[in-house]
Amino acid sequence: MLFDSHTHINDDAFKEDLDPVLERAHAAGVSRMMVIGVDRPSMERVFPIIDAYPSIYGAIGWNPEDAVDMTDDDLNWIKGKLVHRKIVALGEIGLDYHWDKSPKKVQHTVFRRQIRVAKEAGLPLIIHNREATEDTWRILKEEHAETTGGVMHCYSDNLEWAEKFIELNFYISFGGPLTFKNGALQRETAARVPLDHLMIETDCPYLSPHPFRGKRNEPARVWLVAEKLAEIRGLSLSEIAQITTGNAEKCFHIPQSLK
Repeated sequence: MLFDSHTHINDDAFKEDLDPVLERAHAAGVSRMMVIGVDRPSMERVFPIIDAYPSIYGAIGWNPEDAVDMTDDDLNWIKGKLVHRKIVALGEIGLDYHWDKSPKKVQHTVFRRQIRVAKEAGLPLIIHNREATEDTWRILKEEHAETTGGVMHCYSDNLEWAEKFIELNFYISFGGPLTFKNGALQRETAARVPLDHLMIETDCPYLSPHPFRGKRNEPARVWLVAEKLAEIRGLSLSEIAQITTGNAEKCFHIPQSLK
């Protein structure tokens, strides 16, 4: 059974048909998934979902693109909500230099503050990194994020950087771009990341894998990522499912009572 380690099924894209989406996921062998909140409205929508569905876990954190909007009240709200028994990570957080909305210094401050909150709560981190690899790694190292570890979400860098993040106690997660024609770097990296540090995801409704690229993504399609990863590693789909599900359980410290 597959574990989709990163979804946004709390997005408005699923507002009208969440139950059919989850039924298709189950039919495709996706037994569990994470739902991620990245700002106040999307974080608030995490809780009704994880309360309603036993096989769905949650993560909350302020995304870097909107770092300039995060207030002390927002951070305190996040702190207070981390005690929920099905919130198993803080994220997605990190750095994003692609967009101009939030200055780098503001992003760095918000990133560091949330890493410290995660360390206090004893929760792993879900890291968003776009065009900011060196600074992302440096801040994680300076903040001793290895004490919590976590996952590099939708990884798109080379093996050398992957090894540096693994040294900091982070898993490496691949999504739909692994199947894209222009995904050669992801495939080269995925071929050599240690099996005990691999995870898979959809990041739905974004990054739908081939042959659905450009369409709304959904958790059922994580099997296409798993299939490509199995091909790259010369393993069966069931072996990749077992490996990546086990890694997700370890990364997020899923207790037996929640499995």
